[in-house]
Amino acid sequence: MTSPEPAVAPGQAVGAGDPAPDFTLPDTHGTPVHLADLRGQTTLVVFYPFAFSGICTSELCELRDNIEDFETAGVRLLAVSTDPVFTLKAWQETEGFGFDLLSDFWPHGAVARSFGVFDEESGHALRGSFLIDTDGIVRWSVVSPRGRRRDLEGYRQALAEI
Repeated sequence: MTSPEPAVAPGQAVGAGDPAPDFTLPDTHGTPVHLADLRGQTTLVVFYPFAFSGICTSELCELRDNIEDFETAGVRLLAVSTDPVFTLKAWQETEGFGFDLLSDFWPHGAVARSFGVFDEESGHALRGSFLIDTDGIVRWSVVSPRGRRRDLEGYRQALAEI
């Protein structure tokens, strides 16, 4: 898979108005998903630390249970972690996620790093979400502090503004 160039300084997340770093990552079947191929479609990239963990499971299950909000707005949802493909496949089968789970396993955290949401100390992605418009520009983003989940209402407000 390709290693994107960092779009921001280390420790600083990509924000509204910034071009989204391009990437190619495998989904749960090993099929490459290339962000540039999704141009023309609004995309929400959701980074999370670990499959099967409490907060991550509750957040992604909430997105799963409210997927119609994103589909109605014409938004493609991509969820990204540094877990290996096989872990993500097992988690997707367990939870019934109907959206893509992508593996940023190798080079480890390269895509999370390019978005400015890789935690170098612990080696995983932080909880960062990026709404990317049809031209590849970030229109909304949020990065949650450690241990704090993202709010579904924040996503709904961002969707209402596109």
